[in-house]
Amino acid sequence: MKRLILILVLAVLAGCTGDAPFVGRQFQPLLKGPVHAVCYGPHRDGQRPGGPGPSAAELREDLSLMQAHWRLLRIYSAGGVAETLLEEIRTGGLEMKVVLGVWIAPEAADANRTEVDTAIRLANTYPGIVAAVCVGNETQIDWSVHRSPVADLIEHVRRVRGKVTVPVTVADDFNYWNKPESRVLAAELDFILMHAHPLWNGLPLDGALAWLQTQLAEVEALHPGRPVVVGETGWATSVHTEGEQAKLIKGQAGEAEQTTFHAAVRTWTEQDKLTVFFFEAFDEAWKGGDHPAEVEKHWGLFNTDRSPKAAVAGSGTD
Repeated sequence: MKRLILILVLAVLAGCTGDAPFVGRQFQPLLKGPVHAVCYGPHRDGQRPGGPGPSAAELREDLSLMQAHWRLLRIYSAGGVAETLLEEIRTGGLEMKVVLGVWIAPEAADANRTEVDTAIRLANTYPGIVAAVCVGNETQIDWSVHRSPVADLIEHVRRVRGKVTVPVTVADDFNYWNKPESRVLAAELDFILMHAHPLWNGLPLDGALAWLQTQLAEVEALHPGRPVVVGETGWATSVHTEGEQAKLIKGQAGEAEQTTFHAAVRTWTEQDKLTVFFFEAFDEAWKGGDHPAEVEKHWGLFNTDRSPKAAVAGSGTD
């Protein structure tokens, strides 16, 4: 018994400071694989972060649609409707788990602290539903518009990890995680969440899956001993003919192409017993620019009106 207590104390200390030996926590979906997972933004037409948001009834509708396909959701903030979503899962008795996000913004110390404290509270209030906490989203990659100092991010990670029992991670682009400097941050994490979008990286559809597999293998090789989970990959159904997206995106966007890529990713995850978060559940009209064809508005497997696109129409596969 004394030995067990000592091990538990060391595990807690490892989450509080970088000085103690790191005792990793297992991300349970990795033990069960394959687990089909999805990224979820809840905002419908006329809604947006910091503005009007979905009602509890709208969240229930979304959960009902998603549970036919996925048992694991990823959300990007602990604020907004996160608590309502978790409560709907609990009161509805749904067999769904959530990777809870902590939105970290530059030069927003008070807001970041609130996000961290809220995530800690929710993770401890909803045990068995919150499967992990993800601190920060694309805060380190050089093209990000919300880059944050890595020292600040590590401080947030340590605070969260010291006060929750679930695994803690950070999400960023593959082109950060494949660099040696990312090892400093990875050393603080239970697992790595890697974003890798073949469409944004100029891949045609017929080379997309092989490219994704290569990025995952390269990041895994750089971080032995740290599980790597694909936290975002997907295929948009519309691309604007102007701006950066027109220069970078070479593959054809559309429902047929999304269907092909989605099916290929699911087959791969099932064969290799992986957890992959497909981006994303629903189109979100608030994203990107004003043009209706703007790519950021069209990554969903469902339209904004909650009608299914071809990739999920008539299927319930998880």
